[in-house]
Amino acid sequence: MTKVYPNLNQDIIQSEEEEFNCGKGGGEAEVVLTVWRKSLLFNGHGFTVFDPKGNLLFRVDNYASESRGEIVLMDANGKPLLTIKRKRLSLSEHWLVYTGECTTGQPLFSVRKNIAPLHKKHLLEITTTGRASRLHVEGSYTRRCCSILDDTCREVAAVKCKELPSSSGAAFGRDVFRLVVEPGFDPARAMAIVILLDQIFKR
Repeated sequence: MTKVYPNLNQDIIQSEEEEFNCGKGGGEAEVVLTVWRKSLLFNGHGFTVFDPKGNLLFRVDNYASESRGEIVLMDANGKPLLTIKRKRLSLSEHWLVYTGECTTGQPLFSVRKNIAPLHKKHLLEITTTGRASRLHVEGSYTRRCCSILDDTCREVAAVKCKELPSSSGAAFGRDVFRLVVEPGFDPARAMAIVILLDQIFKR
């Protein structure tokens, strides 16, 4: 089997957490994460996300297609970072994203499947609560080739295929891909959008 997680044999659960703060510092490089569409739990469903050094960064456990109401994005230690909750009684796919485990009060941002004919390229529309700024997603999630764009059409994150050198004789399937996050954008938010892309478009 192709090696997805180079440092999983180490004590990654107790390893030092890496912090990615939105807008912190200057001259930063993009962050390239490896996303594995699989839970670390035996027979579980979810996602496992590794940082550029191969350390566990995010995880989603016991997420299955049958349970579409609420999904929790956690850090390596199992601490809830974001809770993704489907909005009831909406005409289209509409999700709310909250900080931590809280699912009451004002959400951090909302994500809606695009149904507007004027914006056919848009897969998702993302609105940050209390701000005028908006994001949208273009491309193809099923092909693992899509971009998260801000309201000036600047790419802030992207889902891309993960490839190996042709000489290796091995290949990753669609369950392993890259999430490239540009400086100033929160990787946890980017991963929450990826989770929703998977929920809405995986079929």
